[in-house]
Amino acid sequence: MGVHPSAEQATSTENTVMKVRGGTIDVALPADPIKGSSKDLLRWIQDAANAVTAYYGHFPVPHLTLEVRSRNGSGVGHGVTYPRGLIRITVGKDVTVDELKDDWTLTHEMTHLAFPNMPEEQHWIEEGLATYVEPVARAQVGQLPITEVWGQFIRDMPKGEPRDGDAGLDHTPTWGRTYWGGAMFCLLADVKIRERTHNRKGLQDALRAILDQGGNIAEDLEITKAFAIGDKATGTSVLGDLYRQMSDKPSPVDLPELWDKLGLSLNGGQVVFNDQAVDAGIRKTITSPRGDGHGRD
Repeated sequence: MGVHPSAEQATSTENTVMKVRGGTIDVALPADPIKGSSKDLLRWIQDAANAVTAYYGHFPVPHLTLEVRSRNGSGVGHGVTYPRGLIRITVGKDVTVDELKDDWTLTHEMTHLAFPNMPEEQHWIEEGLATYVEPVARAQVGQLPITEVWGQFIRDMPKGEPRDGDAGLDHTPTWGRTYWGGAMFCLLADVKIRERTHNRKGLQDALRAILDQGGNIAEDLEITKAFAIGDKATGTSVLGDLYRQMSDKPSPVDLPELWDKLGLSLNGGQVVFNDQAVDAGIRKTITSPRGDGHGRD
């Protein structure tokens, strides 16, 4: 669940090559026996790659090395993404097919591949993008119910709000501000771009443009230059404006107002949609395949 600058020597494992649109993945599976079969693990990897590929139009890097390591217990464990095309992730020896199907961690890590490598001050955009794009991308390809995307955002976005004594996103490297403050920036950008383009463009278009102009994890690019590429692709100044607004000062967000505009509420822990809300169409388009506007809640 992080981006690291270097990597140590890999250990020997069972290897296979997976082809994806725009690249290949060299997969190293655990040599130790685990409950999940190699077929189950490869399907899990393929699903994560498919979600990221669909969101960005192609796989973010031409070549990825993916090392899957086993540990005691169940479920999917910690993942780390390195700038030179390596992801390491652990799975429990007792991992089940359902746990692999429900996993978000590998999609999160693969999303890191699709944005330039940032200095420590902008680590929030790396983690914020992965936190925001992961559930949206999975919903777009039918891997995650849309109610779960918005339910998670409603429950967890408040963790990104500035607290007493916090500064802007560039100067408050707490967990909440890094992951959910960054995700809140991305959601705001997505909504504002769509408002200004009458829902014809969104954050997805900006991120695709950044990636297509060489802005993957292997490249170091100043955040303002990356955002300028994204803004040009959408014909707006949203990313640059939001960065200037949120990077150096706290800039709290009126989330209840945002949910109301998008037609979102919680009732007994369940998401309720209001399709008459002013930005209900934007809400639907965000989780629609390719942003085509034909998604359903």
